[in-house]
Amino acid sequence: MECDSCTNYVYDEDDDSFSCMVSLDEDEMYHFLTRRSKSCPYYNGDDEYKVVRHQL
Repeated sequence: MECDSCTNYVYDEDDDSFSCMVSLDEDEMYHFLTRRSKSCPYYNGDDEYKVVRHQL
């Protein structure tokens, strides 16, 4: 996983650490932690030009 480039991975100044801000319920968390795939289904890359490309 490339969490460092995900927009859901944010810095918390109070804890002085990074964390994922995706809110999962208990069932979703279980499926997320036990999945076999290495790719994150909640990954959202920081692509500033995505909107511009969509408009073209």
